[in-house]
Amino acid sequence: MKNKPKHNKKLLLIASVGGHLTQLLELKSLFEQYDYHIITESTQVTKKLKSQYPMSFLVYGARNNPIRYIFKFSFNIIKSFILFLQHRPDIIITTGAHTSVPMCYIAKLFGKKVVFIESFAKSQSPTLAGRIVYPIADLFIVQWESMKKFYPKATYGGSIY
Repeated sequence: MKNKPKHNKKLLLIASVGGHLTQLLELKSLFEQYDYHIITESTQVTKKLKSQYPMSFLVYGARNNPIRYIFKFSFNIIKSFILFLQHRPDIIITTGAHTSVPMCYIAKLFGKKVVFIESFAKSQSPTLAGRIVYPIADLFIVQWESMKKFYPKATYGGSIY
């Protein structure tokens, strides 16, 4: 069986660990048609995924310790900038959360497209990452019709599960 030729666009897919990354990986049949690279946080689970996907890692930064989080988040901003320059994507696709926000703004700084997919877990209130990225997103997708009240310009895409 022949491999399908890949599209010309370079995708950078970014998500925090857990449900955000799980949702992003549900898009595999779509992103495998492109030259892509995945960025997530470094954990034992995500390091195992590196054998299946081209991946880079940011520092895991749970927000339960605000002082530590500030340093980790600052480091991740710098690392995101370096990864952006290394991969030079045309489009950023993210399912959130906090890990993805700097990359989205870096992409816009360089005139690249940003696609944000709001979490499936959020049907009645917006995520912080969604509220921050919404103003700059070229395409903002919600998985629940009810979320259009928070994001009126969003596209309802239905569930990715």
